[in-house]
Amino acid sequence: MLRRRSAEVLATRRLRAVRRRPMALTRSSAPRAPLADTPAASEAACELTILMPCLNEARTIGRCIDKAMQFLAKNQIAGEVLIADNGSTDGSFRVARDHGARVVFIEAKGYGAALLGGIRAARGRFVIMGDSDDSYDFARLEAFVARLREGFDLVMGNRFRGGILPGAMPFLHRYLGNPVLSMIGRLFSGSPCRDFHCGLRGFRRDAILALGLRAQGMEFATEMVVKAAQHRLRVTEVPTTLSPDGRGRPPHLRTWRDGWRHLRFMFLYSPFWLFLAPGAVLFTAGFTAMAALVGGPVALGTVTFDVNTLYYAGLAVSVGFQAMLFWAFAKMYGARTGITPRDARFEALIAHITLERALGVATVLLTAGIGLAIGAVHYWETQHFGPLPLASLLRVIIPSGALVSMGLQVIEGAFFMALLGIAELPKSTTVANDAAPALKTAS
Repeated sequence: MLRRRSAEVLATRRLRAVRRRPMALTRSSAPRAPLADTPAASEAACELTILMPCLNEARTIGRCIDKAMQFLAKNQIAGEVLIADNGSTDGSFRVARDHGARVVFIEAKGYGAALLGGIRAARGRFVIMGDSDDSYDFARLEAFVARLREGFDLVMGNRFRGGILPGAMPFLHRYLGNPVLSMIGRLFSGSPCRDFHCGLRGFRRDAILALGLRAQGMEFATEMVVKAAQHRLRVTEVPTTLSPDGRGRPPHLRTWRDGWRHLRFMFLYSPFWLFLAPGAVLFTAGFTAMAALVGGPVALGTVTFDVNTLYYAGLAVSVGFQAMLFWAFAKMYGARTGITPRDARFEALIAHITLERALGVATVLLTAGIGLAIGAVHYWETQHFGPLPLASLLRVIIPSGALVSMGLQVIEGAFFMALLGIAELPKSTTVANDAAPALKTAS
């Protein structure tokens, strides 16, 4: 008993020392977790790290670790079990150490932050991550290891193929949330995965670190799959069984909040579907309607379209054109910051759209729009500036406004794209300034 109490006191002191230690930030703003001094496979010999994020999982984490250890021993795999503790207050880290796992402490809060820190601290060439709530069976990971050894970069679990036991997944998640979000994810990213949010997945550590993942919350699961597809990693799925978790308390996941965060993330990382596709539809439909209505009303059966429709057609042209410009801005910014991969075809297109050429196009649009406006004013003058037939005048004014609006957007957009395209100073360039304090970058 005295030995056990001494060990607990020693572990508590080590934890306090670790949490007082300053933690450097990487480019992705996720902390590098200090390594605990518990025994584990050496980095050179370690093939597999079984990684579990943990936040107050003392009731279940021991069983998860035991199953993972049994799997490593049974299959004679040189590996380790790594726990990324995200601020547990129930002694989870002590349970983990008692069961033979290595523990790292991640100060930045969030599911993604814990996993990013754990992946960086992992010693294995391969990593299999899974929740520490005993909902996944860590004793049956053979399919993941086999696919990783075959050369796949990311191996996703598929709970819909492997089986969802009664009570393991809420009805709304099973029949609406996961299927719909996974379908949208496949459409937006081109990923083959049919279960985007399965918490059990394996991957090559270096391949995933090279993606530059940034999400700190639950949307980390989506970011990994989306970026893997964008960077053309080799991805596959294996059947996975989901069991009811054994925590005896509500899960950390919040249905509507986290569902929206996943959906928002997919839109932000898919500028084609967020900006270009709806913008192109609006612009094409608006331009077609304008061309048809400029000459006069158009009747389709018993319905007649006239200047009121022409007004909304002009609005659609302007809004759609602006959305397409935002697509170009998002593509340039995403490639520059590493959020999205570079697109050679897009960059070749942008290289031909110089500021001067764009200003030339804007001049043509403005000249045409202002010319129509001058023509409308001249017609008004011929009527001694008196009342005019509104329908006839709007057929000139609305196209004029649309052309002027597009011309101004081209000018502003061209300058903004030129700003985004300004090359950064070479890293070796230094600026001497005695008045400015020296800047230090933490590594």
